[in-house]
Amino acid sequence: MIRPYGRSLAVLGMVMLLASCGTTKPVGQGQYRVVRGDTLTQIARQHGQTVDSLMRSNNLKDSNSIRVGQILNVEGGTAAATPSSTYTPPAPTKGPSIAAPRSIDLVWPAEGKASRGTSATTTQGVYIAAAKGAPVKAAASGKVMYSGNGLRGYGNMLIVNHDAQFLSVYAHNDALLVKEGAQVKQGQTIATVGDTGSNAVNLYFELRYGGKPVDALRYLPKTSGR
Repeated sequence: MIRPYGRSLAVLGMVMLLASCGTTKPVGQGQYRVVRGDTLTQIARQHGQTVDSLMRSNNLKDSNSIRVGQILNVEGGTAAATPSSTYTPPAPTKGPSIAAPRSIDLVWPAEGKASRGTSATTTQGVYIAAAKGAPVKAAASGKVMYSGNGLRGYGNMLIVNHDAQFLSVYAHNDALLVKEGAQVKQGQTIATVGDTGSNAVNLYFELRYGGKPVDALRYLPKTSGR
């Protein structure tokens, strides 16, 4: 089974874009908190809007005036989201599991024998050995932030943002059934199990909070999918 996490990758870009920016002010649905390195053009592409529409909805006079920690209204865009292949994300922060609130309820994303990922200093993810073509389900409701295969070592991958802090990762899929920007419900089939980017058929599932890894097994139910 290929373990891609020690490689030098532009991996899980959306993780860093959703990472904590040092403020505790909550971010509601249809809002986005600006993090270091963001541009208004980049934010507009991620949320299917134009720069002009974001400027109007946030009363911005200068497209370069956004600041780290600022909360923007991003709901209601009409422009098509830019394909992920045109976006070059920064590398994520790696580290041991962090303490995070138990404020999210998950369902197992696939049925099969589960085993932890690689070393705790790199990832807290879970490998689920399931039959090829078996359904991959959204562990919780949210918005698809990434759908593609542009990140080496992960194959066909989805990243779903569940709220202002939590997101989940689904890698090595055979087919991706949802596109970036789609809203998905908990338990909805979003992909099928495969072996892309791996030498074994499995689903790699990861949970992150504030852009940092948490122990996914602590959040998944004890009696399902294992």
